Amino acid sequence: MAREKFQTLTEQMFYILLCLQSECYGMDIMEKVRTMTAGRVSVGPGTLYNLLESFLKAGMICETKVEGRRRSYLITGTGMQALEEEYKRLMTLTADYRQYSASKGGSSDESDKA
Repeated sequence: MAREKFQTLTEQMFYILLCLQSECYGMDIMEKVRTMTAGRVSVGPGTLYNLLESFLKAGMICETKVEGRRRSYLITGTGMQALEEEYKRLMTLTADYRQYSASKGGSSDESDKA
């Protein structure tokens, strides 16, 4: 099920799973994503908890602690596999871009100039 539903991950999904390589509380995930992306990606509470619930149902993460309403989570082997597959997919896209740009005489390392 996880493989079909999460064939590709959104940025938010990717960063949530990346955060959960170490145990995290839900609210801490939002801050970690914002910090690790220098504010480029943010995850609101509604999105976060919907994704956490989907990941739990798919067996991609597990709850590690429940303290009242506060819960902590950790990635599972299934989640780690999905994260690694997404990383490989992104690296393939990057390699394709570089190869295509180089064949067209463009530089893949220069920024667009306005």
